[in-house]
Amino acid sequence: MTALRQRKGSKGKEPSLGAEFQPQQPNCCTDHHPEKILHGDWSWGTIIWTSIGWSVSVGLGLLCCIYVATLHENDLWFSNIKEVEREISFRTECGLYYSYYKQMLQAPSVQEGLSELIHDNLTESKRTINLLQRMNIYQEVFLSILYRLLPIQSYLEPVYFYIYTVFSLQAVYVIALYLTAWLLSGSWLAGTLTGIWYILNRVDTTRVEFTISLRENWSLPFLALQVTTITCYLRPQLTALQQKVMVWLMYVTTFCFCLTWQFNQFILLVQAFIIYTLDCADFLTTTQVTTLYLVQVSGLLSVWLLQFCNSMILGSLVLSFIVAALFIRHCQSGLKTGSLLVRLGKMLLHSAMVLLLAFTINYLAKKALQLRSDEHIFKFIKSKFALGPTRDFDASLYLCEEAFGLLPLDTLERLAGTLLLYPYIITLLLLSGMLAVAALQNLSRPKGSSAEERKGSGDGRPVAFRPDVAYNLLHTLFYGLLAFSTMRMKYIWTGHMCAVAAYGVCGTELWTLLLNTLRCNTKVLLRLVRYAVPLAMIGCLYYKFWPKVMEELSELREFYDPDTVELMTWISTKTPKQAVFAGSMQLLAGIKLCTGRVLTNHPHYEDKDLRERTRQVYQVYARRSPEEVYDILRAAGADYVVLENSICYERRHRRGCRLRDLLDLANGHIMDGPGENDLDLVPATHPRFCEAVKMDTAAYNALFTRTFQNKTFHVYRIKKKRKKSTKGSSEPSVTQ
Repeated sequence: MTALRQRKGSKGKEPSLGAEFQPQQPNCCTDHHPEKILHGDWSWGTIIWTSIGWSVSVGLGLLCCIYVATLHENDLWFSNIKEVEREISFRTECGLYYSYYKQMLQAPSVQEGLSELIHDNLTESKRTINLLQRMNIYQEVFLSILYRLLPIQSYLEPVYFYIYTVFSLQAVYVIALYLTAWLLSGSWLAGTLTGIWYILNRVDTTRVEFTISLRENWSLPFLALQVTTITCYLRPQLTALQQKVMVWLMYVTTFCFCLTWQFNQFILLVQAFIIYTLDCADFLTTTQVTTLYLVQVSGLLSVWLLQFCNSMILGSLVLSFIVAALFIRHCQSGLKTGSLLVRLGKMLLHSAMVLLLAFTINYLAKKALQLRSDEHIFKFIKSKFALGPTRDFDASLYLCEEAFGLLPLDTLERLAGTLLLYPYIITLLLLSGMLAVAALQNLSRPKGSSAEERKGSGDGRPVAFRPDVAYNLLHTLFYGLLAFSTMRMKYIWTGHMCAVAAYGVCGTELWTLLLNTLRCNTKVLLRLVRYAVPLAMIGCLYYKFWPKVMEELSELREFYDPDTVELMTWISTKTPKQAVFAGSMQLLAGIKLCTGRVLTNHPHYEDKDLRERTRQVYQVYARRSPEEVYDILRAAGADYVVLENSICYERRHRRGCRLRDLLDLANGHIMDGPGENDLDLVPATHPRFCEAVKMDTAAYNALFTRTFQNKTFHVYRIKKKRKKSTKGSSEPSVTQ
């Protein structure tokens, strides 16, 4: 296995009770807000301070980009290792995605490369699939075309063009979070604190330096940009033209997010729940709600067209939910009328009708489309919350991985160590209380006082709660719950968490409430603490973490995986180019990238037939007879099977979560080792194939020939033809 080894060598006025709980819009005359120039303030002070704010955002973005690029280089000595070692460093599905970028560059022309992707018969043996429909790899296509067009081939290798692009997206990510915090607080110091927190909490905010090609590293920067544009769109000062520009920017960022990640529908579903909640609590106007929903629908349908009418998008729950929400909202014109209790009752009934209609539409859509591509996700959710069978192989593969478990408590300890967690919790509690009070006020208003009418009224009453703050608060709450339930989703939450915490430190709400409580709220004192506290925190973070960052950047390691390098070299030089390989999903992705050989299965799991084939191929690690394994592999078209000791004798997972245990449970067999077994499990009648085949007995040698082995891998050639055994013969004869 891979190792990283050390290298050698309002002023003075007492606020009312209601105003105390009202998030106030940053003052355009006193705050250095990014929108001030758009509103006609072209004073020298505004220009200078806004320019400084934008410069700091770009500087922090570039700093993050350089930081992760340096860590990647220092961990692998990427510039000094061989090409095959570079490709092996793209682990699991990362290698699969990068292989299509490599394939496009090796094609004689862009047209031929696209044709190969649309009619691909290398990724899944005995099948021709449309990769642009099945997978989200348009980013690899775009980069390969861009690399061909730009005059950089002579001094920049394709792999560096690829990884530098992904690292550059981290700069975009930081800038987007910076702008969100700046828009919310009115101070670019909040953006600065956001960027610093994002970088210092790198372990919990990104994993880009060692999973470069992972789809989330492409998509999350666009999601952060979308949140920024939504935040700007929900601000009341925008003109009609500026609102139209924001709507188009929301569409573009939503489209890019959806195009680059296959799990886009589930992330947008959570966002649709946020919009729905804000609508029910009357924080958004009808126009805003409809616009936000339609932006989501437009982005998804645009991707649906580009992905050759991918049925998984049409059958997504988010589309069904949006259609149901808009339809029920249109039919229930009197939803926002009546007393508080009446409106609460109507809201509950309305929500029940929306959910019922959404599930009905989704069920009918999946039946009509015969869609089963995403059923493993719902199996996983059911099993995770003990709502479904726990022996399902696909669900267990997810449940047994740490990334799909609950968020570990040490994550919170790390976030607290960088001074991020405490201001975040205080801000969250404060804003949640204010939001609840504002929601009750909205629901208690008499008929004719909807959000839309209050927005246009001129009676001078303060707005109960800023819609941009309300959206970001629910965003961090909803995705925070998602992160706590599934650790892998924390990367959606922690970046935005930095922006919310920075808004709490640099915004007016927290300090206004505190100073009012102390009865010393003045304009000068408020501005003083808003700038002094974040500056003090930045100074503290610099003093505490700068030496640690420098020490981290000075640690030099080297890629070291001689067994995998030996395997890939042997496959490239000793096997036919059209040879078909079977094995684990993770290893086969690397085989495709490094050798270009045909695969039986791969890590992109969003296809029912592929999941079934993977389960069948994995029987090489189960207790099955050699004849059964032979028939399975030949049915998949395999010429060679690669067995890994790290799977056959796995100790990384606990008993019940090792791959061989999952296969035993799915097959109804008792698991290995000491421990309890369910009463309905029975002993297997055959030894474990991956162990028995190495014993070179006649029954196995008649069907499989060992062609390669080292400390980690054993490769067996599957003999081509199997003749029926003659009467009285105990072994089948095989022609080679």
